[in-house]
Amino acid sequence: MKKTTSRLFVLPYVLWILLFVLAPVAMIVFQSFLDIEHHFTLDNYKTFFSAQNWTYLKMSFNSILYAGIITLVTLLISYPTAFFLTQLKHRQLWLMLIILPTWVNLLLKAYAFIGIFGQNGSVNQFLTFIGLGPQQILFTDFSFIFVASYIELPFMILPIFNVLDDMDQNLINASFDLGANRWQTFRRVIFPLSMNGVRSGVQSVFIPSLSLFMLTRLVGGNRVITLGTAIEQHFLTTQNWGMGSTIGVVLIVAMLLTMWLTKERRKE
Repeated sequence: MKKTTSRLFVLPYVLWILLFVLAPVAMIVFQSFLDIEHHFTLDNYKTFFSAQNWTYLKMSFNSILYAGIITLVTLLISYPTAFFLTQLKHRQLWLMLIILPTWVNLLLKAYAFIGIFGQNGSVNQFLTFIGLGPQQILFTDFSFIFVASYIELPFMILPIFNVLDDMDQNLINASFDLGANRWQTFRRVIFPLSMNGVRSGVQSVFIPSLSLFMLTRLVGGNRVITLGTAIEQHFLTTQNWGMGSTIGVVLIVAMLLTMWLTKERRKE
C-alpha cells in the first residue's frame, strides 16, 4: 500500500518532466533538422558553424561574454551583501526587501530603466545639474549590463545567503581559537564552505543571461546581439523555425555544459 501511494506522489513530477521538459526539448531538436519548407536537412547546423563572417559563432561568443560579465558583476556585489546580511539582527526582513523586486514584471522594470537612463531621464537631469550635460547612457553596453545585473542580483544573493546563514558558527570560532585572523578565517573557512551557494548563484544567473533578448532590444537598443535575440528574429521575423531551433539546441548544450562545469566535485 505504501509503495502504491509513493508512486502516486511521484506521478505528477514524472508527468511534469515529460510534458514540460523532455517533450519541448525533443520538439526543438526535431525542428532543428528541418528547413524552412519542413524538409529534413543538416544545413542549419552547417550554417551555424560555417556562416559567412562567422556570424553565429560571434553571437555565441557575445552571449557567453555578456553572460560572464553579468555573472561576475552580480557575484562581486552579492557575496559581500549576503555576508553582511547574515550579520544583521533582522536579516530575513532585509532579505525579503531584496527579493521584492523579483515580484515586479520584467517588462515594467525594463521600461522604468528606459525612463531613468533616457535623454530626459533622472540620471541625465542630474548630470545636467552638475554641469556635465546629458550623456548617451541608454542603448549602450553599460546600460544593458547594469539593468541585467540589477534584475539577476537577487538570484545570486539568495543561494549565497542561505549557505552563509546555515554555516556552523563553531567552525568559525575554532578558526579564531587556532590563531587565524578574520581574513584567514574568511579565506580558509568561510569562502570554501560557501562555494555551493556560489555555484548555485552562478548557475542561476549565467544560464538565463545566455538567452536574454527582451533587454537587448529595450535597453541595449539592438547594439547587444546575443543568441536569444537571434532566436527571436528567426521565430518571429524570418519564420525560419529550423534555424531558430538549431540556435536553441546550441543554447541547451551550453546550459548543460555550464551546469556540469559548476557542479560540486567531491574528492574521493
